Amino acid sequence: MQDCLFCKIVAGEIPSKKVYEDEQCYAFYDIDPQAPTHFLVIPKQHIQSVAAVDAGNSAVVAHCFEVIAKVAKDLGLESFRVVSNIGEQAGQSVFHLHFHVLSGRDMTWPPG
Repeated sequence: MQDCLFCKIVAGEIPSKKVYEDEQCYAFYDIDPQAPTHFLVIPKQHIQSVAAVDAGNSAVVAHCFEVIAKVAKDLGLESFRVVSNIGEQAGQSVFHLHFHVLSGRDMTWPPG
């Protein structure tokens, strides 16, 4: 998508601090971290949100979770939270599927 922030990051048009990249996924540190460790994992394929996951794209979503596990292990994270917001009311501000991975502090509810 031409106007999607995360598609522009994947394309290298907007800089990011990369954590991991392969053919299907890209992981980078959040620019407004909510925990000592806070990175995002996104599919390179534009998928609007979890609500748009279907049989045609679910394999890449599963791969995102494999990447989350790998990166968490590589960073030495023993405890972490994975969050995906779906829709404006839930706090989604970039409409490209992404998973926040947060670690390094007690995770209270609500977050913050």
